[in-house]
Amino acid sequence: MQTLSDLPALRAAVAALKADGKPLALVPTMGALHDGHMALVQEAKRHGRHVVVSIFVNPKQFGPAEDLDAYPRREAKDAAMLAAAGVDLLWLPPVEVMYPAGFATNVSVSGVSEGLDGAARPGHFDGVATVVTKLFNQVRPDVAIFGEKDYQQLAVIRQANSDLDIGIDIIGLPTQRAEDGLALSSRNAYLSEAERKAALALPRALGEAKRLMEKGESVEFATSKALIMMENHGFGPIDYVTLCDAVTLEPMTVLDRPARLLGAAKLGKTRLIDNIAVEPV
Repeated sequence: MQTLSDLPALRAAVAALKADGKPLALVPTMGALHDGHMALVQEAKRHGRHVVVSIFVNPKQFGPAEDLDAYPRREAKDAAMLAAAGVDLLWLPPVEVMYPAGFATNVSVSGVSEGLDGAARPGHFDGVATVVTKLFNQVRPDVAIFGEKDYQQLAVIRQANSDLDIGIDIIGLPTQRAEDGLALSSRNAYLSEAERKAALALPRALGEAKRLMEKGESVEFATSKALIMMENHGFGPIDYVTLCDAVTLEPMTVLDRPARLLGAAKLGKTRLIDNIAVEPV
């Protein structure tokens, strides 16, 4: 596996990889890799003859009171995991390569970015859309793989890819979970042992709300039950537990089409997110 942090070297290496005409797949990450990321890599290998993984902790998607400085970084361990998985190239740009002096461009996606985490984390999705657009332009992949755990992020990236005619095949991989059901996340490392157990209330609350809605209970009743369950297990503040259209992410008050139930809340100092599909009865 090649590990590169210089843009001209990246472009030369990508050109060499693509010389055989076989598809190239990209897996963008912020590092601190876990089994969820490695599932993305395996999915990338199913769609591309060559696989590039990027690791870049993107400052533009963190708010001023968020965990940019504390975000886990372990590049040597991550690189060893990727090499063992058969990744061809690790793109590891420093901030000054991604955002050189004088950088003045912002990619903003309206609509799907405006509620949920877009409301809870102002500017977050501008940072996501900007860095992913740059990664697409740097690597020029044929396909890119993202996890559905960050469901709104996936919707934002799909919208930008379509609107800007980037032309990459965007694949969403279902949320990868621990055996007890907690969605895998780099931020799970922040949880204490007691918080790790309490964190299960998030997927269980969403699952219970899904069960209630799919048996005919109202959206309002089901989501209120989820909120109470989360509060009883120490979550707070709760940013949202919201049923949305599965494509547009418009909030829904009646389950009359394919939907996603999304939740985000803090447990101690750690902000966790999760989502599940909900089908109309």
